[in-house]
Formats: sequence, structure tokens, C-alpha cells
Amino acid sequence: MAIHAPAPLVRAGLAGFVALDPRLHELPQDRIREADAIVVAVDVADASALDLLHRLCDKPGARFLVVVGKKWRADLSAARKRGVRAVVWWDFCSPDVFVRSVRAVAGGEESALSCRPAPEDQPRNSERAEHHAAASRGRAVPRLNAREVDVLRLIAEGKQCDEIAIELSYSERTVRYILYGAMKRLRTRNRAHAVSHAIRAGLI
Repeated sequence: MAIHAPAPLVRAGLAGFVALDPRLHELPQDRIREADAIVVAVDVADASALDLLHRLCDKPGARFLVVVGKKWRADLSAARKRGVRAVVWWDFCSPDVFVRSVRAVAGGEESALSCRPAPEDQPRNSERAEHHAAASRGRAVPRLNAREVDVLRLIAEGKQCDEIAIELSYSERTVRYILYGAMKRLRTRNRAHAVSHAIRAGLI
């Protein structure tokens, strides 16, 4: 496999994921055409990002895993034609998700391409049940208001604050305020942690 990530910290993070699994071997950039899976990290996945894939490796049959930081704006059918076989959002990119996705792409697995986090990348029902059990033992589960639930649910679907503002007819500032309130209420560190916690608690 090979990695292309312009942001040094992102590249270091992905390389660290690779180092955790002895089954993965990273090739240098000058051997990218030999890679059975090419990981490309971008902030925004759009038409120019798809052109980047072609410039990185125009070999027929090249297979890409795209790690998206902020927004997905590319046509999914066009992405598949360019060799994109899996998409992972950076907020959901745990070592396990990354390794599983790379191995699936390298192994030639075919699946419906989606720009939303896959259900298996989100907390499982057993985790949710465990949280409910903990709550029943006396730990209070914070309650979210309807606006907080709507915002967290849309973030879980991979939407950014500006997109959520349009969908809910709020200002982007209001969306960020609601998100901050939900994070504070749930006592979570960031939006990904808030979404994960809310899913486990059965709040969204």
C-alpha cells in the first residue's frame, strides 16, 4: 500500500496506523504504481481531488481509499470510475477502521460506495446496551434537546456545520453553539466523541 497526505500530521497519523499492523507494508511514493491500495487524505473530496488520484496513479485498476477531513462534494459514480473503493471520514478513522478498510481495498472487495460513515464504523448495539446497563446501575445519562439531537445525528451522517445550517435553516454560528452545548452536556472532548457517546447512549 501507499499513502499520499499533504498535511504532515495527517500523514504521520496514517503511517502510525500502518505501523500497528504487521500485515500492512507502506511503499515509497516512487513505487506508488505497485501498491495494491493507495490511501489519499484530502480535506475536501471534489472534482479536483479525483483529478489528483489520476495524477498520483493512472494505472488501470488502481484502487484508492480516500480519507476525508471536511466535505464530500464529488460525484460517487465518478469517484468509482477513478478507482475509489472506500471512503473513511477522519473523525471516524480509528486504527481498526483504517486497517480494515485498507485490507478490503487491497483485497479487491467490492461494496456500495458511500460518502457516509459505515454502520460498522460506529458503536455497536452491544456497546449501546452496555451504556444502558451502566445507566440502570445509577449513572445518569444526560438528556439532549431536540436541536442537539438533530445536529449530532447529521454530524453522524458526515455533514459539516455549514451543511447542517442549510438543512435545519439555522445560521452556522447557531449550529456551532448547539454542538458546543451538546458536547458540554455529554462531557465529551470533540464532535466525534460526542456523536459516539450519543449513539452508545441511544440518544440519536
